Amino acid sequence: MPESGTTGDQAAPVQARPVQGTPGETMATAMQLAIALLTAGLDSPELEAWAADTLTPIDADGLGDLMAGLHVISVVLLSELQEATGEPPAAILQRLAIRAERQRGTPSPE
Repeated sequence: MPESGTTGDQAAPVQARPVQGTPGETMATAMQLAIALLTAGLDSPELEAWAADTLTPIDADGLGDLMAGLHVISVVLLSELQEATGEPPAAILQRLAIRAERQRGTPSPE
């Protein structure tokens, strides 16, 4: 995990390399990176912190690619939620925002 040393088969944290290639390869890699970061957050806060430190690109192009990948994944997930629930995207996003506020302990007007 972050900066805690390594034991056994754990690898030392390294920074993500800049994504290079054709636009299609770059987007596919950015989406894979976004999925990895989002999935790590489902496991544990420690893994999420490690993934954020280790997988987040340090260059402007890499960060831009990551943001684009996160956007595409968000659009796909929102579309899937709309299809599954029949609700309009605005209602889904509002419900998700309220849920996120509650998890942080911030009161929200309903």
